[in-house]
Amino acid sequence: MNQIPCSWPLPLQTFQNLLKTCISKRNLLTGKSLHALYIKASHSHINNIFISNHFTLLYSKCGSLSNAISSFNLTHHPNVFSYNTILHAYAKNSLIHLARQMFDQIPQPDLVSYNTLIAAYADRGECGQALRLFEEVRRDADHLGIDGFTVSGVITATACCDGDDVGLNLIKQLHCFAVVGGFVDAYASVSNAILTCYNRKGLLREARQVFREMGSRDEVSWNSMIVAFGQHREGSEALVLFKEMLSMGLRVDMFTMASVLTAFTCLKDLVGGKQFHAMMIKKGFHRNSHVGSGLIDLYSKCATSCSGMLDCRKVFEDIPAPDSVLWNTMISGYSQNEDLSEDALCCFRKMQHVGFRPDDCSFVCVIRACSNLSSPSVGKQVHALAMKSDIPHNRVSVNNAFIAMYSKCGNLKDARRLFDMMPEQNTVSLNSMIAGYAQHGMEVESLQLFQLMLQKDITPNRITFVSVLSACAHTGKVEEGQLYFNMMKEKFGIEPEAEHYSCMIDLLGRAGKLKEAERIIETMPFNPGSFEWAALLGACRKHGNVELAMKAAKEFLKLEPCNAFPYVMLSNMYASAGRWEDAATVKRLMRERGVKKKPGCSWIEINKKVHVFVAEDTSHPMIKEIHEYMKEMLMKMKQAGYVPDIRWALVKDDDEEAAAAEEEKERRLLYHSEKLAVAFGLISTEEGVPILVVKNLRICGDCHNAIKLISAIAGREITVRDTHRFHCFKEGQCSCRDYW
Repeated sequence: MNQIPCSWPLPLQTFQNLLKTCISKRNLLTGKSLHALYIKASHSHINNIFISNHFTLLYSKCGSLSNAISSFNLTHHPNVFSYNTILHAYAKNSLIHLARQMFDQIPQPDLVSYNTLIAAYADRGECGQALRLFEEVRRDADHLGIDGFTVSGVITATACCDGDDVGLNLIKQLHCFAVVGGFVDAYASVSNAILTCYNRKGLLREARQVFREMGSRDEVSWNSMIVAFGQHREGSEALVLFKEMLSMGLRVDMFTMASVLTAFTCLKDLVGGKQFHAMMIKKGFHRNSHVGSGLIDLYSKCATSCSGMLDCRKVFEDIPAPDSVLWNTMISGYSQNEDLSEDALCCFRKMQHVGFRPDDCSFVCVIRACSNLSSPSVGKQVHALAMKSDIPHNRVSVNNAFIAMYSKCGNLKDARRLFDMMPEQNTVSLNSMIAGYAQHGMEVESLQLFQLMLQKDITPNRITFVSVLSACAHTGKVEEGQLYFNMMKEKFGIEPEAEHYSCMIDLLGRAGKLKEAERIIETMPFNPGSFEWAALLGACRKHGNVELAMKAAKEFLKLEPCNAFPYVMLSNMYASAGRWEDAATVKRLMRERGVKKKPGCSWIEINKKVHVFVAEDTSHPMIKEIHEYMKEMLMKMKQAGYVPDIRWALVKDDDEEAAAAEEEKERRLLYHSEKLAVAFGLISTEEGVPILVVKNLRICGDCHNAIKLISAIAGREITVRDTHRFHCFKEGQCSCRDYW
């Protein structure tokens, strides 16, 4: 019976119109009142399938899943629309398993049913499930038909397919299918999906071609292309598109604004970004969470660490309802700077406290912070939380981050165990493990993994070769390094970038081939940056070439006049060579220019607490015990043949105020921060327990020699991670084999 009784105060059509208005206005309160009236009428055997379905739709649109389920369960003889409505509600709430169960209960699912579930799988990144559903639709195309939503949904899912070659082939096949079927011309959403897909796979040329050939472009098309240029470091092209978009009178929304911010970020144009920020404040976009994420990304990447994150904090606090993406961007901003890693962890905890569940992006960012801290205990806690959490997609990316974290915490065994346990591995997985071995000086394992990568037909990328070249540089494999450098372009078509040239300069420089390293800088296809000059300067320090070091430092300072590194390196080289006046001149120049040296410190985690030491530290509560232990250890070391390398004391001999006598130099060396941290670790842990010390600068030569002997005398495995690599000391030997 589908008629409303005459005793009802409202005609059926009026009731239906009111219900439709509640749905369009998302008016849940009035909708519930109407539902109460309808339920009373149902007791008089009133059952209108149209009205029942629209109450389910109302609750779904208003985000009240429990009421939507109750409404569906009260529907007598549900039809396909009824099922599709609740199916969409489950999909909207990321309950994909319930959505699938509901789909399987539909007597005769229609195209909307399939499209809804395909889109749900695409949102979750479950490419395989979406493709299987698409195949079902194609097999029954005469009955179901295929529309643009089907095609755009499966293309979006394909973008999430792991494996560059597999994903690329699928995209191209679907692109052909869409063109032949006429979907590209009929649906802008299909072209937009293809454009976005190519962009995610790094195929800017193909994305640009799709954009050019689009018959009608909407705001999504323009935004997608602006994002594509921004992500491919083509910020200028992105800004040109934005200006063209404005000249055409197209509507600019929050997505456009965020896309333009990406362009400013990739250009490192903080001034332009700030001007754009001012424009957004005038237009009221600055309080939008999506735009806020772009602003935080801009300030965290383009401003100095402290001032940048202060600006980020202001942006964050201006947004009344920050979403999970905004929280993730804040965590990412903090984690990009080692000094702010604690803030990243604090932000991660606050995000959970206010009710947001961490997703794959949250975990990747906070894992990076744990890597910076080299805190094994915190990293393992985060790992436990990740294992308990339901990460809808990109589980691979989270595992990759954990591999990098364990490697940076000196725990290669757990890194490799996790790598071997991963059900699926991609290029990043192999890159992370190759880099881990390279940092530990295990070039054999690193290069074996690279060969395994080639055997599995997993195409290496530019990051792979950075790790491979790094492994060669750390172990002095000059010929192998040159072979891999040439292989990049000749075999894989990868143009060497600044990082690869830096690795080659480092490789040649460490091996004492300073002229060849200098020649690379002179013949590079682009102007050398600070990284290249820093690599050459480091090599000059190792081999004592003061003249070339002066040239490298001069060029470095042209690019970064406020960076302390070239000043410190030159000053130390002059001091080591006994050129004290020159060393004093460099230090005076630093003071005049307001350049401050980063204070050296080392830290170690004991019982989940981090202990920090500086040279000649007296602040630690156990400093007396540490000093006593080091004095006893010094006697044992000298008996084993240790001779303090007083060149690393860097104190002028005739400086009475500095008390630079031979004994005073030895005393200063004895209390270097890394030695103090090692001593504290040894007296605070049980025998046989390995210890990990982290240093914010490069380990000094005397400490390196001393800790080798300490590892043998104490019978301990001691790992020191400095800014360049890991030094794993065991039984009087170091993993670097004294090549560092």
